Amino acid sequence: MPSRPTHSALFAAAFVRTPQGWSGAEVDLTNAEIADDLGDAVQDALGLNGEELALLCVEVEDEWFALVRYDDDAEPRAFLSDAHAAAADGLGELFNELAGVVVPDKEADLGVRPAGDFELLSDLGVSAEELLELSMEEGVLPADTLSVIAEKLSFADELDRLH
Repeated sequence: MPSRPTHSALFAAAFVRTPQGWSGAEVDLTNAEIADDLGDAVQDALGLNGEELALLCVEVEDEWFALVRYDDDAEPRAFLSDAHAAAADGLGELFNELAGVVVPDKEADLGVRPAGDFELLSDLGVSAEELLELSMEEGVLPADTLSVIAEKLSFADELDRLH
């Protein structure tokens, strides 16, 4: 895997749904080398036992964002706002791997290419169509899109506290 540049504008936080609502914590992804490391970082940050619903929200360089859903012991489900932009660095490659995305030509300018599991938030109140629309809205920064999603899922206060 190519070495990952240090991101001056990397934000990563995970949120766990509890009976009292959502609780969040910042997540350190600097040592993530394989896709499983992302889940380990979420588990460490939130102190999970593996039976909770958790969401990892990542925003990189005002370019793209990723969402990963960890639900009980099921395989993680991932969505990327722009798989092509994410493929430009090692961290993005990990998210592409989780989402099952292969970017054939990292140099081609293909425009914004959302990818992954568009349904990962459907049962929580954000439909696949809405997630796609939010991801492709022109002129909107990834952090703003994550804020809208957090508002819809009722963890906006936790996101604001961490960001």
